[in-house]
Amino acid sequence: MTCFSDARCDELALWNHPRRGDAMLPMTNDNQQQTMAQRWAMQFTSTPRCVRLVRSLVNKTLLSWGYGREDIDRTVLVCSELAANAVRHGHRHGHRFEVRLSGEGATCLVEVSDPLSRRLPRLLETSDEDEHGRGLQLVSALAKEMGHRARNPIGKTVWARLSLVTPEEETRA
Repeated sequence: MTCFSDARCDELALWNHPRRGDAMLPMTNDNQQQTMAQRWAMQFTSTPRCVRLVRSLVNKTLLSWGYGREDIDRTVLVCSELAANAVRHGHRHGHRFEVRLSGEGATCLVEVSDPLSRRLPRLLETSDEDEHGRGLQLVSALAKEMGHRARNPIGKTVWARLSLVTPEEETRA
């Protein structure tokens, strides 16, 4: 698991060098069967700038796993919303948040953990004029299911399970 400082987070988000970007992806074997679970996880500094890095790395990871653009975009959006919530509502000085992906066939589990357990996620009623409060509504609409659980030793994990087209189905279509 890798952790990055604020400055390093910005630097990595701007890199577009193939070798550097590829080095941060999980090691997978192209000969592995798609039914095997693929996993990726990384910790980030709890700043809004690192949400951009989450989007970039999740996009690259799902692309390397063979998922299609529409599924990648939906999953990146869910990760982005959950990571933004972790930064905004789960920030604790000196602690990082963590993003994990588990892809198995037509399902992808997104998990975002932060160090605060007293602020549990909840869907808000919003009006047209509200500028905030729609993130979990969006996640709920895009995910097959979602929830949260306590995380040991501290904090909570908010998760969402998405239905995706498997890479085999994508190539047949």
